[in-house]
Amino acid sequence: MTESERDMNTAYIAYTVALCTHNHAPRLARTLRDLAALIPPERPWEFLVIDNASTDNTAAILADKSWHFPGPEVRMMREEKLGLSNARNRAVAEARGEYIFFIDDDETPAPEWLRAHESVIQRAYPDALGGRIEVMLEDGSRPPWLSNELLGFLGKLDHGGQQRQLTDPETPIFGGNFGFKKSVFDRIGLFDAGLGRKGTDNTGGEDTEIYHRLLDAGCQVWWVPGAVISHRIQVGKLRRQYFLDLHYRQGRMEGVRKRDNGSRVPPFFLYPQLWRSVRNALTVRCTRGRDASVRAEMNVSYFVGYILGWMAGRESGS
Repeated sequence: MTESERDMNTAYIAYTVALCTHNHAPRLARTLRDLAALIPPERPWEFLVIDNASTDNTAAILADKSWHFPGPEVRMMREEKLGLSNARNRAVAEARGEYIFFIDDDETPAPEWLRAHESVIQRAYPDALGGRIEVMLEDGSRPPWLSNELLGFLGKLDHGGQQRQLTDPETPIFGGNFGFKKSVFDRIGLFDAGLGRKGTDNTGGEDTEIYHRLLDAGCQVWWVPGAVISHRIQVGKLRRQYFLDLHYRQGRMEGVRKRDNGSRVPPFFLYPQLWRSVRNALTVRCTRGRDASVRAEMNVSYFVGYILGWMAGRESGS
């Protein structure tokens, strides 16, 4: 849409900020309060909340209009089909903005977050863009085993301080802070409903999968380091078991998908990989101690999940 067309179209909305939530009422309440500190963009925007089949106090929190902040039109929708990807796909269908930005219900954007994204849009008009995600340990101190390497599994993302186009498959943008030109979904399709969190199932992968589709389609994806969001981490995620379970579920999901309709017998090469991962985890634990072995143990969990997922196949409901 040209500038003159935008001026003539009084209903034009440039940006939709979409928040998808499921059974996180207390976290959602804080996020809604924190959003009031946003510096509004120059162009019109709307705020869209997708309640993904919540059964807690979410509906009451959304109905209490005291959290509404001035500026955008606020709309709320309920999506009964459980799953983060289903909720995001509903947001895409409902969004009126030329661009749609996604945030999670346990995040706090910096005041200039949306303005930073807008500045790149005005200059480069990209197909998609992503920003930096910091980790905020909300409920507890950092455990000694939580190395910097592991922070990425809590959502931390930092591709450096320079605005640039992303072309490397190894530099994805994450779902806690990314945006898309709405029309790009007509080119690459929607989020894969087989991936992403579903209720208490913490399986992910939907954000990196769609990033790879963007690159494969030749889309322009920009990194916006000034668009910062803090991911608030609750104490329940500061457990070793959380990281092990995360990797087990990821491996199980990939095993199911890789097998597809093939033989339920896992490929032989997986077993030496599992053995090497076990041997490495034991070596690290014996030589460097328990606090240093979490990452190696996560690899063991991944291969166990992959093999079991391959054996179970799609009929398991994974």
